[in-house]
Amino acid sequence: MTDPLQQALASHSRRRFFGQAATGLTGMLGSTALASMGLSSSARASSPELWTPSSGPIGSDAIGPHFAPKAKRVIYLHMEGGPSQLDLFDHKPDLHRFYDTELPESVRNGQRLTGMTAGQSRFPVAPSMFKFKKHDNGGDGVFISELMPHLGSVANELCLVRSMHTEAINHEPAITFVQTGNQQPGRPSFGAWASYGLGSANRDLPTFVVMITQGFGNMQALAARFWGNGFLPSEHQGCKIRSSGDPVLYLSDPKGVSRADRRRMLDLVNAFAEDERNRTLDPEIDARIAQQEMAFRMQTSVPELVDLSNESQSTWDLYGEEAKKPGTFAQSCLMARRLNERGVRFVQLYMRGWDAHGNLPGEIRKQCKAVDQPMAALLTDMRRRGLLDDTLVVWGGEFGRTVYSQGGLSKTNYGRDHHPRCFSMWMAGAGVNRGHVHGESCDFGYNIVKDPVSVHDLHATLLHLLGFDHERLAHRHQGRDFRLTDVFGRVVPELIA
Repeated sequence: MTDPLQQALASHSRRRFFGQAATGLTGMLGSTALASMGLSSSARASSPELWTPSSGPIGSDAIGPHFAPKAKRVIYLHMEGGPSQLDLFDHKPDLHRFYDTELPESVRNGQRLTGMTAGQSRFPVAPSMFKFKKHDNGGDGVFISELMPHLGSVANELCLVRSMHTEAINHEPAITFVQTGNQQPGRPSFGAWASYGLGSANRDLPTFVVMITQGFGNMQALAARFWGNGFLPSEHQGCKIRSSGDPVLYLSDPKGVSRADRRRMLDLVNAFAEDERNRTLDPEIDARIAQQEMAFRMQTSVPELVDLSNESQSTWDLYGEEAKKPGTFAQSCLMARRLNERGVRFVQLYMRGWDAHGNLPGEIRKQCKAVDQPMAALLTDMRRRGLLDDTLVVWGGEFGRTVYSQGGLSKTNYGRDHHPRCFSMWMAGAGVNRGHVHGESCDFGYNIVKDPVSVHDLHATLLHLLGFDHERLAHRHQGRDFRLTDVFGRVVPELIA
């Protein structure tokens, strides 16, 4: 019988042989990698659609855009819980004629319901109790709820999509889907894909940063996998900035440890890591070394980032007094602008508390008060600084809310259940078709009747704005090429300027 130890040593020797041989064939493997993406080295040099970055450093492991990007960075405002499109962006004044009447079965059409309303005996229509105003957006005009007057003042920046739909009906799979392109955990997040494709534009800060704000309504759990790297190298996972204590965990040196001591410790750890990498040829070790070096540099860059003392009074007036309070959505928006101007590729803000099953009017008033002025301020601030010209801003939740009331219904109170068939999102900034309202829902705001946009379509379009063909931005894992849009998705040209 063969000695298992000898088998392991033989296998290890083969790995070293092929690994070391590979390093001597970089040119050939580079051409092979380009070919696997549909790009030969000659095509990269000659094809007019391909783009060579002219500014900003690109990480050594970055794919790089396939063509000239309209956007270089993303700020994604995720409203966790599912904001009610009917109370914010999908104006249905005729619904008041159907107040408290039964939603026709022909409209529901056998839709799968959540366990929270599947047992209801009635499905009473609940028109929005809030008024809407038509704002001039440079196009046909857009209706926005009275709950968001500040956002209405920058309506000309918005591209509103009223025909979003998703496959998931519950929070965990729906958030996972909108963030990773798949309902099952384990895939890289959109931010990780952007980091992987674009690389770093600031060696002292992560390419992907996450901030979380606690809301005022029912709050679902937030899992770190929503901003995880999945099977991509670990340096592409989101780095969470906290509102109390160290902005990033373990950023400060322990008591009695100087920065010079920490540098020596890191050098020693890296030396051991490099020995292990040379022995095993594990590429993840390089990612760990890079992360450790980044963490060391962040000890200087992050304190400067979170020091807001140099912001002008006009900036505080723009964002509001809440921006001075750590952990608020307003301060997160201001931080997003600061990260943006420092070259961070992807900033994700989570605002919890939009899951309004019962007291929707009371909860949504508080939620909108917390986000309305900061969102408008962010767009205004970035526009006047010239940052919005190459930054893409995205707003939305994981799904919408039903037109029928969950539970009781009165003139002053109602609730709404999860609704994946039709909801609203908006975009602003680089490459976006400003002043455009896309898609249309039925008279009940329940089904899409014009220009549907799936989550995969949204991802394909956002990647296109970043300079990527969504079918070619891929990573091989377990013998298969994976991409954010899986085997689906199409770019929606009407959303692009």
